[in-house]
Amino acid sequence: MGVKMDLQTVLLLPVHLLVWLYSLLTFLPWYFITGAQEKNVLAKRNKAKSTSGQPEGPYRSIDRFDSLAQMDFAGKDTLDKLFNHAAERYGPNHCLGTRQVLCEENEPQPSGKVFKKLILGDYKWITYEEMDVIVSHFGSGLAALGQQPKSTIAIFCETRAEWMITAQSCFRRNFPLVTFYGTLGEEAVAYGLNECGVTHVVTSVELLETKLKNVLPQIPNLKHIIYVENKTVSTAGYPEGIQLHSMEAVQKLGAKPEHLNLEIVKPKPADLAVIMYTSGSTGRPKGVMIVHSNLIAGMTGQCERIPGLGPKDTYIAYLPLAHVLEMTAEISCVTYGCRIGYSSPQTLSDQSTKIKRGSKGDSSVLKPTLMAAVPEIMDRINKNVMCKVQEMSFVQRTLFRLAYNYKLDQIKKGYDAPLCNALFKKVRGLLGGNVRMMLSGGAPLSSATQRFMNICFCCPVGQGYGLTETCGAGTITEVADYSTGRVGAPLICCEIKLRDWAEGGYTRKDHPNPRGEILIGGPNVTMGYYRKDGSLNDDFYVDESGQRWFCTGDVGEVHSDGCLQIVDRKKDLVKLQAGEYVSLGKVESALKNCALIDNICAYANSDQNYVISFVVPNQKKLTTMADQKGIKGTWEEICQHPVMEMEVLREIKVVATSSKLQRFEIPVKVGLSPEPWTPETGLVTDAFKLKRKELKNHYLHDIERMYGGK
Repeated sequence: MGVKMDLQTVLLLPVHLLVWLYSLLTFLPWYFITGAQEKNVLAKRNKAKSTSGQPEGPYRSIDRFDSLAQMDFAGKDTLDKLFNHAAERYGPNHCLGTRQVLCEENEPQPSGKVFKKLILGDYKWITYEEMDVIVSHFGSGLAALGQQPKSTIAIFCETRAEWMITAQSCFRRNFPLVTFYGTLGEEAVAYGLNECGVTHVVTSVELLETKLKNVLPQIPNLKHIIYVENKTVSTAGYPEGIQLHSMEAVQKLGAKPEHLNLEIVKPKPADLAVIMYTSGSTGRPKGVMIVHSNLIAGMTGQCERIPGLGPKDTYIAYLPLAHVLEMTAEISCVTYGCRIGYSSPQTLSDQSTKIKRGSKGDSSVLKPTLMAAVPEIMDRINKNVMCKVQEMSFVQRTLFRLAYNYKLDQIKKGYDAPLCNALFKKVRGLLGGNVRMMLSGGAPLSSATQRFMNICFCCPVGQGYGLTETCGAGTITEVADYSTGRVGAPLICCEIKLRDWAEGGYTRKDHPNPRGEILIGGPNVTMGYYRKDGSLNDDFYVDESGQRWFCTGDVGEVHSDGCLQIVDRKKDLVKLQAGEYVSLGKVESALKNCALIDNICAYANSDQNYVISFVVPNQKKLTTMADQKGIKGTWEEICQHPVMEMEVLREIKVVATSSKLQRFEIPVKVGLSPEPWTPETGLVTDAFKLKRKELKNHYLHDIERMYGGK
């Protein structure tokens, strides 16, 4: 074995020598041509500082230190004005695109399940001019059906062009839009519709028939249901008094002269634009009230961190539009003249679950330049690519690792490796090959996954931090910042300060950097929760200067350059029987780096002295390990086998030790889940955040088993 390794080392010497010579000959020309020196200066500069001079803040961006930004375009202080500006400026340009479904096929699986596979055509586009007309007609049609200004209207629909058309129609006519995730449960949707007193709802046929129809008797105020597809839906089984309309029929109604000329009551900056129901990780969904000026301020801050945003950009839209990250990203793209191509997690790439083998996924056809993603999706891409690398020949695998490690070393110094980029062309092609910037939000992104995306997709990955309550705006890392594990400096629309959390051991006097609960203040902070009593709005307050603040419940650390790092969450902290505090989020973040794990939930009872965990294992890796151990059976049987639990636990301990977790933080027992956790299962939110209460109820039997319960 030693002789073989020595021979391999000798064979690789010419490759190492070639890389060294290339670096020597090209570094100086590349350094000056690409402006690497200026980028390094930007990366290392102070990005924010305390306005009070105190460690708790408030911290503001150096780029907008004297006052917070409220709008990007002078006089465009409501969302309808932003869209009118875009329609006038970018009229003939492509705006929204949707792929045509050419055919569907049922593909039987070895397990007996049948998967639906799609063969899709090219993107079909509508221009800004065409969208302007559609928005006008649909808004008039809604008014003709009795929708009143300042009265709420709901959208319960998947991410698609019709969602954005509906939103712009409502913004134009001052109809506050109530949004629900497509994966939200029936009872939660009924609760939200009743709380807002909605009379009109826009939905898809699938959600109408599988979810909404079941709870219609519980929603007495609802009068009109508009479904987005152009088809006929049977009215059988619907309560009396509810009318069904297709979106096209409503547009035709609105195009009639007598309806098109109905008076438009234009919104004001302080008018309600959206009530966004979160699919929160605990309890009933809460409707966050967002006025026009909130959204415009938040988007102003976000767009400032995306250099060169404009008509040359193509954005791929596949995250839930009922999530503030996706909604603000798409409205921003429309404002700046980008084109938006619609997709879904099931059709995103050539390897996606609904794409027929041999046909093209949406990224390959669209070739986007901009993309937003949640860490869960980036982690999946990372693990899938690395699994493919393991299947390569020794020479291919060695060359890949050599290029990967060389570029990793360069990126850590703030440089690039153009020669290596050619070797990652195939990986980059998974997302179309043209992505120039990715934005990650919704949860912390691991340093390993961020570096993987930097290296293999040859683009910066901006980590963002924000909440629905702050219009998704808080911080975003600058493109020039090549550090990992941080979420950047405050955006130009807001400021951040820290509040001591003594119970968790976080204070502004901590060394080397101040730490504490993160408070976000600025014009992007929303108006609170809809129709809630005062006790549930305690997380919002107004200071002596009239500025609104939101107390996030997240714990942050502010670095010396003004950048924020998320280090904990108050609700994730559990005190063990012996008095040690365990941050469940910290444990999960560290253990997600384990190759055997696709997802993990750490759990601890305060009356116990150890942590346990539930794991969604990587099917390919665990099956291979089972074969090596001589364990046969179905996937469910493999996951339930005690030997496999012990093997996963052994791997967990190795990763936990390398991640420097304390002994009491390392899970002592593990349960393996054969089913992945998706928003459809109700165990994670649409942003793939863990729903701890639902997970606890789902695995109650396992908890009792692992804690030795009766």
